[in-house]
Amino acid sequence: MGRPDAETLHRLRWQCRRGMLELDEILLAYLENRYPEAPEAEQAAFRELLTCEDPLLQRWLLLGEEPETALRDLVERLRGSRLA
Repeated sequence: MGRPDAETLHRLRWQCRRGMLELDEILLAYLENRYPEAPEAEQAAFRELLTCEDPLLQRWLLLGEEPETALRDLVERLRGSRLA
């Protein structure tokens, strides 16, 4: 996919808006600060993450539950960015 165009970023920004402010902040920060320069596989993982339900994202990103999926590395990166 490479560097995303403005339309793609707009669509992803809309998908980052969840029902919980904490999730919004984590997802939007990643989208703006890391996603454009991330490797293609990581970009694909982020797009997949955005298809997950809010309660699952909350457990993974805020409560420290480990995903049993290929999203584990991305979830750890997102959690780590919260602590920095």
